[in-house]
Amino acid sequence: MAKLILLVLDNPDQTLAVLETWARAGISGATILESSGLGRQLVGRDDLPLFPSLRAVLRSQERMHRTLFSVVPDAFDVAGLVRATEEVTGPIADPHTGIFIVLPVLEVFGLREGGHLFAE
Repeated sequence: MAKLILLVLDNPDQTLAVLETWARAGISGATILESSGLGRQLVGRDDLPLFPSLRAVLRSQERMHRTLFSVVPDAFDVAGLVRATEEVTGPIADPHTGIFIVLPVLEVFGLREGGHLFAE
């Protein structure tokens, strides 16, 4: 069964290095999204209710995470990918590193066996 690999990367400056690592590990396609956690959205925002323009300026300066995801075939070495990713990020178990999630995928459309993972 295919797997969905999801990495919420705390340090967006590591995005390119992680993607290069993933490519070397055999991932040929990934999607990258800017993301932000609940804590970053709630901390210190209620103290500026009368200054929406100042709030907008502060939000524009927030440090965003990057969420990377890809679908890999069943035989893919996920443990090896985690180890390779940690060479860039440091141990995922450490605070402010990231969250690495692996989920089973019941159905995939557009995924090719071998070669590129995603149909062109």
